[in-house]
Amino acid sequence: MCGISGTYLWPDGGPLVDHLTRVLAHRGPDGHGHYSNPVGPGEVHLGHRRLSIIDLSSGGAQPMVRDGLALTYNGELYNYRDLRRELEAAGVRFRSSSDSEVLLEAWRRWGVACLSRLRGMFAFAVFDERTGELVLARDQLGIKPLYLVRRGGAVVFASELKALAAALGPALRVDETALVASLLYYWMPDSRCAFRDAEKLPPGTWMRFRPDGRVDHGRFWSLREVAERGESAPEPNLEAVVAESVRRHLAADVPVATFLSGGLDSSYLTALAARQEPGISAYTIGFRSEDARLEAMPDDLRYARVVARQFGVDLHEIEIAPQVLDLLPQIVYHLDEPVGDPAAINTYLICTAAREAGVKVMLSGMGADELFAGYRKHLANVLAVRYQRVPQPARTTLQAVIDRLPVATSRRGYRSVRFAKRFLSFAELPEETAFRRSYTMYDRLELLGLLDPDLAPAVDDVLTEHDDIYRDNSLTDHVNRMCLADARLFLPGLNLAYTDRASMAASTEVRVPFVDVEVVESAFRIPGRRKIVGRQGKAALKRAASSTLPKEIVYRPKGLFSAPLRAWMSRDLAPLVREVVHEGVLVSSGFLQREALQRLVEEDASGRQDRSKHLWHILTLEHWYRSATAAGAGDVRAA
Repeated sequence: MCGISGTYLWPDGGPLVDHLTRVLAHRGPDGHGHYSNPVGPGEVHLGHRRLSIIDLSSGGAQPMVRDGLALTYNGELYNYRDLRRELEAAGVRFRSSSDSEVLLEAWRRWGVACLSRLRGMFAFAVFDERTGELVLARDQLGIKPLYLVRRGGAVVFASELKALAAALGPALRVDETALVASLLYYWMPDSRCAFRDAEKLPPGTWMRFRPDGRVDHGRFWSLREVAERGESAPEPNLEAVVAESVRRHLAADVPVATFLSGGLDSSYLTALAARQEPGISAYTIGFRSEDARLEAMPDDLRYARVVARQFGVDLHEIEIAPQVLDLLPQIVYHLDEPVGDPAAINTYLICTAAREAGVKVMLSGMGADELFAGYRKHLANVLAVRYQRVPQPARTTLQAVIDRLPVATSRRGYRSVRFAKRFLSFAELPEETAFRRSYTMYDRLELLGLLDPDLAPAVDDVLTEHDDIYRDNSLTDHVNRMCLADARLFLPGLNLAYTDRASMAASTEVRVPFVDVEVVESAFRIPGRRKIVGRQGKAALKRAASSTLPKEIVYRPKGLFSAPLRAWMSRDLAPLVREVVHEGVLVSSGFLQREALQRLVEEDASGRQDRSKHLWHILTLEHWYRSATAAGAGDVRAA
């Protein structure tokens, strides 16, 4: 896991790459390098920051230059040993034991065709000194980031947007439509970028730059096609597929540990990892009892201890009681774009503790909920179809009763009431609209009321994009349509994004065995009726895990990898919320409407509605925008 940067035919590319590489130092504290070469009318420069995981020697240093090819690469290949054996059989002689050299030689032998053979997480740039061509590529699911800014046939790229913003400053302008999308989702869709002049290389694609200024691109893997093929494929042996993925994800020349929340996903992969690595370490979190009570949070620690005892895991418990006022601007900086999920704080603090203990690599259960229908929204949308068959008078009466119930008092929160209010907000809507409303922050009218009226077209653009992505498939299975939308939107836009940025802020690599091409293909070979059975979500994965985990873990209530936002809002962050409402730059610029924002605050304070996540995201958006404009980026109201 590393940080990469580079320029191609870009003026003053050498100093620019040095600047980019310095900003990315946290991604690779173990080494750095710079490669340059003339090309056409200009130069190519590649930069690298190294976090050494496989082959700790200088033989794995980058940029790696071998016989006319230069590579700067961020990621891990979990099938690199298989590829190495194949290449050695073809006569290739290796100088190191690194996966980086395997990637470089695979590119030499197969070119773009090698990309579909890679199993792992990656973003890389490879330059061919003979042709003068530079190719950028990103992994199939978008686990690793790659941002770029293009000017004709020239390009500058980096692992993080903050590096480009720091280097290019006023040349980047804030994209107000992207900020509208961020408000809707509380994260930034991977298809959009917070700066309109920058872009993300889409997952499963490559882009080639030529000395004559031509640029071409292609797709080497399609999640939609994988899902569509899966409908007619036989069901897999899921237990074997997941176990094999975990085994491959343990490959490292440094200690590996796991996240362990005590939920199904982290417990399953921890148990499987412990079979391969007896005594493996795991890290879990807890919150102060008064914070957890107000948020009505489950006791994850108890379940994590059960798993640790049964599988001989060395469990490290971390109590989360952060100085959240100090941590907020820090986490906003590291997340690159406005992301309003406080789980990023948990990831950052766990990875920081693990790094201090000498751990560089951690396994996470990320992705299982999206692929196997494990979120409450999946079950809720299935139940909504049934709810629509209830007679209208009964639905009207129920709505009136639920509307009057509070979501919290001064001493505790009522999670069931929050869920009921949320369910009724979308239960009578059409399928795509209901799914979107089940996990986004606002409906169309609420979002329009929060924003400058001139942004109405941007709101419609964002909603249309969701509709287009949701419908862009031929699946007949309702549950798998939701899973596919999540894997295309929610997974790369939120969970993989914050996991990468928050972990790399602590110079720690997080691997995600469920977000593996073999596991993903297996997931879409399982019909929806086997993923949600009765009122039980993620049923297929639970069946697979039942031979390994105790039933109290497999069938425990769904937990949340989140934070006690209500406690933070009512205590630590209340003064900051007032400041943002009355003096914030987003309000003073007209982007947000003060009256609508004040209503959110009042509804949350009264306990009528839980608006803590809405307000947390608005705080992150405010901090992000202040930092973006302070760094010299163009104003949010720029044309």
